[in-house]
Amino acid sequence: MASWDPDQYQRYASERTRPFHDLVDQVVVVGPHDVIDLGCGPGTLTATLGQRWQQAYVHGIDSSPEMIREAQRLAQPGQLGFSLGTIEEWRPEPESLDVIVSNAALQWVPAHVALLPTWVAALRPGGALAIQMPATSASPAASIFRSVATGPRWADRLTAVSEGTGPRSAGSPVRPAAEYADLLAGLGLRVNAWETTYLHVLPGEDPVLEWFAGTGLRPYLDALAGDPGAVAAFRNEVAARLREAYPRRPYGTVLPFQRIFAVAARD
Repeated sequence: MASWDPDQYQRYASERTRPFHDLVDQVVVVGPHDVIDLGCGPGTLTATLGQRWQQAYVHGIDSSPEMIREAQRLAQPGQLGFSLGTIEEWRPEPESLDVIVSNAALQWVPAHVALLPTWVAALRPGGALAIQMPATSASPAASIFRSVATGPRWADRLTAVSEGTGPRSAGSPVRPAAEYADLLAGLGLRVNAWETTYLHVLPGEDPVLEWFAGTGLRPYLDALAGDPGAVAAFRNEVAARLREAYPRRPYGTVLPFQRIFAVAARD
């Protein structure tokens, strides 16, 4: 299982928060009682669902013990709860939920498309499924990670990481937005799907490296864990390449970041 650092992940909290709200703002469900957040992370955004739907019980699930320990601080009996578990193993009962949210998590679940019909069946009439995923596999940053990882210095340790998908790998199973729209509409839902490229202006030294150190770079760093010298050397090599691809300006460094959204409602 990949390691997660809540502090590193929340280093750019405002930039990571906005897509969640852009997703949830499109969810129109009247008086939901049962809400689930799959891949809830440290729970801060999950808690906002409880604030929005105060009559509902909101439950967050995440596979990271570090994230769940952080999230448990926010738990409120009967209103907001969290548990350790994987998205792959989660099996809801039919018509047991009003809202299912998964924000920036399904890129770590290779078989997530095959899970969607089960999730749709779990929605009660009037319920909604809302998912959001980064679509960065063709970005300059992802290309740099792969290029460095498969270069002569790191290939024996990191090529498999760059080519696979899942929590320990850097490959992305995310499909084009049109495929999610087609699948969910084919299951009988009303679908609102879209793509957005955010232009994040990040402050500080090597901000693009630090951004991805909390997410997309994590599998490479985990593969080198236990060898601090290798971790530092890999980070330095990646950082130098990122500075060229994302030059620093007087006002900060611009990071274009594409995301895919889909909100699907059951009549």
